[in-house]
Amino acid sequence: MALLVSLTLFTAGCNKGEPEGAPGAGKGGGEKKGGKQGGGEVPVLVAKAATKEVALELEVIGNVEASSTVMIKPQVSGELIKAFFKEGDFVKAGAPLFEIDKRALEAQLAQAQANLMRAEALSRQAQANVARSRAQLQYSRDQAARYSQLTKEGIFSKEQNQQAESTARAQQEGVAADMAAIESSKADIAAQRAIVDNLKVQMGYTTIKSPITGRTGTLLIKVGNIVSANSTDLVQINQIDPLFVSYAIPESKLSLVESRFGKSKIPVYALSQEGAESAVGVLSFYDNTVDASTGTIRLRATFPNPGRKLWPGQFVRVRTRLGTDPNAVVVPNQSVQTGPDGQFVFVVKEDRRVEMRTVTTATRSGQDLVIASGLAAGETVITEGQMRLAPGMRVVVRDGRPRDGKKGGGKKGGEGGGGEKGGGAEKGGESGRPKS
Repeated sequence: MALLVSLTLFTAGCNKGEPEGAPGAGKGGGEKKGGKQGGGEVPVLVAKAATKEVALELEVIGNVEASSTVMIKPQVSGELIKAFFKEGDFVKAGAPLFEIDKRALEAQLAQAQANLMRAEALSRQAQANVARSRAQLQYSRDQAARYSQLTKEGIFSKEQNQQAESTARAQQEGVAADMAAIESSKADIAAQRAIVDNLKVQMGYTTIKSPITGRTGTLLIKVGNIVSANSTDLVQINQIDPLFVSYAIPESKLSLVESRFGKSKIPVYALSQEGAESAVGVLSFYDNTVDASTGTIRLRATFPNPGRKLWPGQFVRVRTRLGTDPNAVVVPNQSVQTGPDGQFVFVVKEDRRVEMRTVTTATRSGQDLVIASGLAAGETVITEGQMRLAPGMRVVVRDGRPRDGKKGGGKKGGEGGGGEKGGGAEKGGESGRPKS
């Protein structure tokens, strides 16, 4: 009896260990008819390559720069006695910024003005001396003429005549000396006037004004400190309207820029890191040299910034629009994969087998990528399921809609892998059910 019970339990255990539906259950039902090595047809999502008009755009990362930056330095030395602004204020060109103690310069100016007045007085004195010397010269010449006539008549001796002539010559030299004194006094007046003018200019430097309209930064020297001419940094002002955005593009795109630059305005869009558009400007400059170390060339765009959406030093995404392509071939961006040999797509051929095709992409247009070469319009590419594919495998197209909590695998495939040859309910389901 014990032997009979043991045999019965052994038989029941063998029946339970046999896999249900062994001949054709679920995934194994279509093994002989499926793809290579029993993998079956791979369910995928697809899209067709289409043609549409797209904007030719380049998108890179750029850096915002102030259109003008000025470091304010004093032009005279002295005590800083007043600041007319607060750190971070916006100031207009010509607005006062600082005031430096001017009392020492006022004293120097008063002294220089006094010296100028003295030089002018000496000049007037020299002019009077010239007038007197000329009168004396005229008298001496007349007297010498009389002495010469009377000497001829024997009234005066030759010595008296010679003395009169010598006096006239001396007076003539005196007039020349007085004329030189006038010229000297004029030069002295010019020198004193230059000193006065220079001191007036120095006085003007005691009030420091903003050379540009912009925003002030940190106050580098506080009121009460002694500042030195042309060496002490006081504050930096950045002009932020307009602004520059500097960025680099690959040298291969330079021909696109050159073909349009100067002929029409090239719009440039500054985008935040989240993708929101911040400002619109125009391309205003591109460098004259390609950076040999990076293979890029530097560009600069000018942006009006009245709303102050951009800020110097900020990094932004820069989109440069270089025209449109009316017949661009586009595919969804998720269809383009990157491999060891570059970018590629899986193309579905008429027999539902896939081909791995190397492509060259151009620009991005929304959620699509523009294909420059390697793909023609109307060809079908795979957008989902590429990780399970290899060249030559067969695929079945899913509709992309969820069914019974899962993405559909085809009406005929059921849970067995979808597709007519994937071991679905019609072909392999019968043998997948437990035998009664």
